[in-house]
Amino acid sequence: MTALWIAHVTVTDEARYGEYAKRATAAIAAHGGVFLARGGAYETLEGPDRPRNVVARFPSVEAARDCYYSAGYQEALSFAKGAAIRELSIVEEIAP
Repeated sequence: MTALWIAHVTVTDEARYGEYAKRATAAIAAHGGVFLARGGAYETLEGPDRPRNVVARFPSVEAARDCYYSAGYQEALSFAKGAAIRELSIVEEIAP
C-alpha cells in the first residue's frame, strides 16, 4: 500500500526553511516520494491554521518512514528546526 506524508507548517525563518525544502526534496525523491501538494491554496476547517501544507506519496509506509529517518532527510530537518512550527504524519492510503 502506498503512504502519504502530510505536513502542516508555519514558517518562521524563510531562509533556513528554504534550505530545508531544497534538501528535503532530494531526500524525498531518493525514497520514491512524489509531491501531490506543496503550498498552494488551502482552507483550514479545524485545528491550528498552518499556511503551508504539503502532501507527498511514497511507495509504502516503510519507504516513508525510511525517508524520515534517513541521513539525508535528518540533515535537511536540521534546517527546519527553529525555522518552522510543523506537524508531520505518515498515513497509509487505502486501496482503490
